[in-house]
Amino acid sequence: MGRRELLVDILLPVTVAILLIGVLVGVTGTWPPMVAVESGSMEPNANTGDLIIVSSLDRFDGDAETHGIVTEEEAKNNGHERIGSHGDVIVFTPPEWTASPIFHRAAFYVTAGEDWTDRADPTLIPTTDCDELRNCPAPNDGYITHGDNNSRYDQVSGTAPPVKPEWIEAKGQARIPKIGWLRLVLAG
Repeated sequence: MGRRELLVDILLPVTVAILLIGVLVGVTGTWPPMVAVESGSMEPNANTGDLIIVSSLDRFDGDAETHGIVTEEEAKNNGHERIGSHGDVIVFTPPEWTASPIFHRAAFYVTAGEDWTDRADPTLIPTTDCDELRNCPAPNDGYITHGDNNSRYDQVSGTAPPVKPEWIEAKGQARIPKIGWLRLVLAG
Protein backbone atom coordinates (compact mmCIF):
# COMPACT_ATOMS: atom_id res chain seq x y z
CA MET A 1 0.00 0.00 0.00
CA GLY A 2 1.38 3.35 -1.04
CA ARG A 3 1.61 6.47 0.99
CA ARG A 4 -1.29 8.08 -0.90
CA GLU A 5 -3.62 5.12 -0.30
CA LEU A 6 -2.70 5.09 3.39
CA LEU A 7 -3.52 8.80 3.66
CA VAL A 8 -6.90 8.27 1.95
CA ASP A 9 -7.65 5.27 4.21
CA ILE A 10 -7.00 7.39 7.29
CA LEU A 11 -8.32 10.80 6.25
CA LEU A 12 -11.57 9.66 4.62
CA PRO A 13 -13.07 8.00 7.73
CA VAL A 14 -11.86 10.84 9.97
CA THR A 15 -13.38 13.44 7.64
CA VAL A 16 -16.69 11.54 7.44
CA ALA A 17 -16.80 11.22 11.26
CA ILE A 18 -16.14 14.96 11.71
CA LEU A 19 -18.85 15.82 9.17
CA LEU A 20 -21.37 13.49 10.85
CA ILE A 21 -20.65 14.98 14.27
CA GLY A 22 -20.97 18.48 12.78
CA VAL A 23 -24.36 17.62 11.29
CA LEU A 24 -25.50 16.10 14.61
CA VAL A 25 -24.45 19.23 16.53
CA GLY A 26 -26.24 21.41 13.97
CA VAL A 27 -29.45 19.39 14.15
CA THR A 28 -29.50 18.85 17.94
CA GLY A 29 -28.18 22.26 18.94
CA THR A 30 -26.04 20.87 21.75
CA TRP A 31 -22.56 19.61 22.58
CA PRO A 32 -22.02 16.78 23.04
CA PRO A 33 -24.91 15.56 20.86
CA MET A 34 -24.79 12.11 22.49
CA VAL A 35 -24.47 10.72 26.02
CA ALA A 36 -23.75 7.19 27.20
CA VAL A 37 -26.06 5.62 29.78
CA GLU A 38 -23.94 4.82 32.85
CA SER A 39 -26.41 3.03 35.14
CA GLY A 40 -29.50 0.83 35.12
CA SER A 41 -31.82 3.51 36.51
CA MET A 42 -33.65 3.92 33.18
CA GLU A 43 -34.01 0.24 32.29
CA PRO A 44 -35.65 -1.26 30.30
CA ASN A 45 -36.04 1.89 28.19
CA ALA A 46 -32.35 2.87 28.28
CA ASN A 47 -29.77 0.32 29.36
CA THR A 48 -26.22 0.74 30.63
CA GLY A 49 -24.02 1.18 27.57
CA ASP A 50 -26.73 2.59 25.31
CA LEU A 51 -25.97 5.81 23.46
CA ILE A 52 -28.61 8.54 23.69
CA ILE A 53 -28.88 11.27 21.08
CA VAL A 54 -29.76 14.47 22.95
CA SER A 55 -30.90 17.92 21.88
CA SER A 56 -31.13 21.38 23.35
CA LEU A 57 -34.45 22.18 25.01
CA ASP A 58 -35.66 24.41 22.18
CA ARG A 59 -35.40 21.67 19.55
CA PHE A 60 -38.17 19.19 18.77
CA ASP A 61 -40.40 20.55 21.54
CA GLY A 62 -43.71 20.02 19.70
CA ASP A 63 -46.16 19.45 22.56
CA ALA A 64 -44.06 21.11 25.29
CA GLU A 65 -45.91 23.50 27.59
CA THR A 66 -43.03 24.51 29.86
CA HIS A 67 -39.32 25.18 29.14
CA GLY A 68 -39.33 22.94 26.04
CA ILE A 69 -40.01 19.84 28.19
CA VAL A 70 -43.04 17.55 27.85
CA THR A 71 -43.60 16.00 31.27
CA GLU A 72 -44.86 12.49 31.86
CA GLU A 73 -48.06 14.04 33.27
CA GLU A 74 -48.66 16.10 30.08
CA ALA A 75 -47.67 13.23 27.78
CA LYS A 76 -50.34 10.91 29.15
CA ASN A 77 -52.86 13.36 27.66
CA ASN A 78 -51.16 14.06 24.33
CA GLY A 79 -49.36 10.76 23.57
CA HIS A 80 -45.84 12.25 23.48
CA GLU A 81 -43.21 9.51 23.99
CA ARG A 82 -39.42 9.58 24.24
CA ILE A 83 -36.98 6.80 25.09
CA GLY A 84 -39.67 4.13 25.50
CA SER A 85 -42.32 5.85 27.64
CA HIS A 86 -44.47 8.96 28.15
CA GLY A 87 -42.69 12.29 28.54
CA ASP A 88 -39.22 13.69 27.98
CA VAL A 89 -36.05 12.36 29.55
CA ILE A 90 -33.76 15.17 30.66
CA VAL A 91 -30.03 15.43 31.32
CA PHE A 92 -29.42 17.57 34.40
CA THR A 93 -26.81 18.39 37.03
CA PRO A 94 -28.02 19.63 40.41
CA PRO A 95 -25.79 21.99 42.42
CA GLU A 96 -23.24 20.17 44.56
CA TRP A 97 -23.51 17.10 42.25
CA THR A 98 -20.01 15.86 41.42
CA ALA A 99 -20.79 12.73 39.40
CA SER A 100 -21.83 12.55 35.73
CA PRO A 101 -25.07 14.35 34.84
CA ILE A 102 -28.32 12.53 35.66
CA PHE A 103 -30.49 11.17 32.83
CA HIS A 104 -34.06 10.75 34.17
CA ARG A 105 -37.68 11.28 33.11
CA ALA A 106 -39.46 14.57 33.93
CA ALA A 107 -42.66 13.49 35.70
CA PHE A 108 -44.32 16.86 36.36
CA TYR A 109 -43.54 20.49 37.17
CA VAL A 110 -44.12 21.93 40.66
CA THR A 111 -44.04 25.42 42.14
CA ALA A 112 -42.31 26.43 45.37
CA GLY A 113 -44.41 25.54 48.40
CA GLU A 114 -46.58 23.04 46.52
CA ASP A 115 -47.73 19.82 48.19
CA TRP A 116 -47.31 17.68 45.09
CA THR A 117 -48.30 14.30 46.58
CA ASP A 118 -51.73 14.34 44.92
CA ARG A 119 -50.01 14.51 41.50
CA ALA A 120 -47.44 11.81 42.28
CA ASP A 121 -47.51 8.21 41.14
CA PRO A 122 -48.34 6.44 44.43
CA THR A 123 -45.85 3.67 43.61
CA LEU A 124 -42.99 6.21 43.64
CA ILE A 125 -43.67 7.70 47.08
CA PRO A 126 -43.73 5.79 50.40
CA THR A 127 -46.54 7.97 51.84
CA THR A 128 -49.03 10.61 50.74
CA ASP A 129 -48.20 12.74 53.80
CA CYS A 130 -46.18 15.65 52.42
CA ASP A 131 -44.60 16.34 55.82
CA GLU A 132 -42.97 12.90 55.75
CA LEU A 133 -41.34 13.33 52.32
CA ARG A 134 -38.11 15.09 51.39
CA ASN A 135 -38.65 18.10 49.16
CA CYS A 136 -42.34 18.31 50.01
CA PRO A 137 -43.64 20.90 50.03
CA ALA A 138 -41.45 21.80 47.08
CA PRO A 139 -38.56 24.05 48.20
CA ASN A 140 -38.39 25.64 44.72
CA ASP A 141 -40.04 25.59 41.31
CA GLY A 142 -38.85 22.68 39.19
CA TYR A 143 -39.38 19.23 37.76
CA ILE A 144 -40.08 16.11 39.80
CA THR A 145 -37.99 13.37 38.14
CA HIS A 146 -37.34 9.64 38.33
CA GLY A 147 -35.44 6.85 36.68
CA ASP A 148 -37.85 4.46 34.91
CA ASN A 149 -36.33 1.60 36.92
CA ASN A 150 -36.22 3.42 40.27
CA SER A 151 -38.71 2.85 43.08
CA ARG A 152 -38.77 6.50 44.23
CA TYR A 153 -38.76 9.98 42.74
CA ASP A 154 -35.31 11.61 42.82
CA GLN A 155 -36.74 14.26 45.12
CA VAL A 156 -37.99 11.65 47.63
CA SER A 157 -34.75 9.63 47.59
CA GLY A 158 -32.67 12.76 48.18
CA THR A 159 -30.91 12.67 44.81
CA ALA A 160 -32.01 16.21 43.96
CA PRO A 161 -34.52 18.91 44.87
CA PRO A 162 -37.07 19.75 42.16
CA VAL A 163 -34.95 20.24 39.03
CA LYS A 164 -34.69 23.90 38.07
CA PRO A 165 -34.77 24.57 34.30
CA GLU A 166 -31.29 26.14 34.45
CA TRP A 167 -29.85 22.80 35.68
CA ILE A 168 -31.09 21.01 32.54
CA GLU A 169 -28.43 20.52 29.88
CA ALA A 170 -30.37 18.58 27.24
CA LYS A 171 -33.22 16.17 26.60
CA GLY A 172 -33.09 12.68 25.12
CA GLN A 173 -34.39 12.11 21.60
CA ALA A 174 -33.37 8.60 20.55
CA ARG A 175 -31.56 5.54 21.85
CA ILE A 176 -28.89 3.53 20.05
CA PRO A 177 -28.40 0.24 21.93
CA LYS A 178 -24.95 -0.74 23.19
CA ILE A 179 -22.90 1.83 21.21
CA GLY A 180 -22.18 3.85 24.37
CA TRP A 181 -20.03 1.08 25.85
CA LEU A 182 -17.02 2.40 23.95
CA ARG A 183 -17.35 5.79 25.64
CA LEU A 184 -17.80 4.17 29.06
CA VAL A 185 -14.71 1.99 28.59
CA LEU A 186 -12.59 4.92 27.38
CA ALA A 187 -13.77 7.11 30.28
CA GLY A 188 -12.67 4.42 32.72
